[in-house]
This record gives sequence, structure tokens and C-alpha cells, in this order.
Amino acid sequence: MTESTTIAKASPKLIVADLDGTLLHGAPTFEGRFITQRSIDTVTRMHDAGYRFAVATARPVSTGYAFARRLPVDAVIYLNGALIDFDPAASDYEMLTSGIMPQDGHLMKIGFPSQRASEVCRELLDAMPGLKVGIVMDDVRYTNFDVSVYWKTQTWRFTDFTDIPDGIADKLIVFPEQDQWDRLRTLVPDDFAVSISEGTMWMLMNPLANKRHAMLTLCEHMGIPAAQTVSFGDDLIDIDMMEASGIGVAVANANPKVLSIADETCPANDEDGVAQWIESRLLA
Repeated sequence: MTESTTIAKASPKLIVADLDGTLLHGAPTFEGRFITQRSIDTVTRMHDAGYRFAVATARPVSTGYAFARRLPVDAVIYLNGALIDFDPAASDYEMLTSGIMPQDGHLMKIGFPSQRASEVCRELLDAMPGLKVGIVMDDVRYTNFDVSVYWKTQTWRFTDFTDIPDGIADKLIVFPEQDQWDRLRTLVPDDFAVSISEGTMWMLMNPLANKRHAMLTLCEHMGIPAAQTVSFGDDLIDIDMMEASGIGVAVANANPKVLSIADETCPANDEDGVAQWIESRLLA
């Protein structure tokens, strides 16, 4: 490590945090996960001290927006990088879910045509009848299964993938059974990248729709070197972002592979580990 890199890593300017399993406390249901007042207050104090702050989550707007509104965010990465909001103060829920990009360019959507998404879903089902698959677009899930099994509050529509509206899809979601994983891997088209969230949900996305690319895009937009970022994560989809950051911090409850690549470890999410790290490292 060079002296200049050491100095940059010692003086971070941008802090990026994942939500589920990292900034949020756990709960028996997805909808029950929550952020504590301690975390909110600590991030606010950090932001007031001059640090930039961003959230990077695989959540869609429907379940990520409320958390972003409670924090002093300078940017929000939704849908694992398929939607980037460079100016949350200028965005409301309707704008974020309309599929229409504002002329000022403060939103970036990285997806693929809905018709291509429909074609891939039909191909997957031809090869693996009964596979649970869907398209996420503009905060609606078009699926061949009952989404409420996984999420109680998200908008969804049954489909056979012949009636999907025109637009830019954010991602495909697939819930394969464990014995379907190997077969599914052979069927993913070359123009899609695969991320796996919490060991159950496969996300087929534009190869540029990921947290690493989104974080580096934020750095470019804000004029901050990647070496002067700190990113927090717990899941496999956080690894590339953490490795691209100046400091990658894993919460103690993180996947073992995440712990193995992290530069540092902080206490678990249910112990407000991100807040503890900020308090001791940036606000002491």
C-alpha cells in the first residue's frame, strides 16, 4: 500500500451502507426489519460533521424509500444498482416509480427492455416448468407466483409473460428450489449477470446494475476517489462494492465470505454495529 493510499483510507469522505442485515435490525418477517434511533442520530451527526452518506440496497423503492427518507442521504442506490438517485431531495415516490427519467439527470436507470425480460422468463419456463420467476419494473412485480409468500406489501401481478407493458425492466427475480440451482445456472443468458440475495432469491440483471458500479458512479458524480469511501455490508452482493472501497467493513453477522474479504469488522446489525463504527472512528 502506498503512502498516498494510506492517507486516503485514513480520511474517508463518503460512507455507503447496505440496509438489510447491515444498517437494519433483523425481524422474523421482511416487513418487520427496522432502523433504530441510535443509527439515525449517529448517521445524522456524521453527516453534519461533513461526511457524505449513501444507502446501497437491493430493495425496490417501495420498501427502501421510507428508510432513505429517515436518513440524511446524499444518494440512494436501489435495486442493487438498477436505479440510482443522485439527489434524493429532488425525488418523491411517484417520480422514483414512474419509469420516467427527469430531464435534470439526477436519476439513472440501468436495466433492459421489458420485452427482452419477458422473452427470458418464457425461455426459463420452457426449460424448467414450475420455476418461480418474475420481472420487477417501476416497482411492480410481474410474476407467475404469489409474491405475498415472500413480501406482504409489494405490488404484483400474475402473468404468463406475454402481456408485460413496454418499459425498462429493473431485474428478473427467481426463487429456485435448491435442486434447481445447477440447471438454472446453465440457462442464464450471456447478457444478464446473476446476484443471489440472502441465499434464496436470484436476481438477473444488467451486468452494470450492481452495487460496485453504482458506488463508483456516485464517486465520479461527487468527485470523491473510491479510496476515500467506506462501505458496510453483510451479504455476497456487497462484496464487490466493499472490495472497491477504501475500507470495506463487514458486520459481525455477515456471510463468512463477506467476513473473509472485509478490511474491518464491526459489531452485528442488531447491535447497531454501523453506528458503533462511525461513533468510534469518525465521531470520537
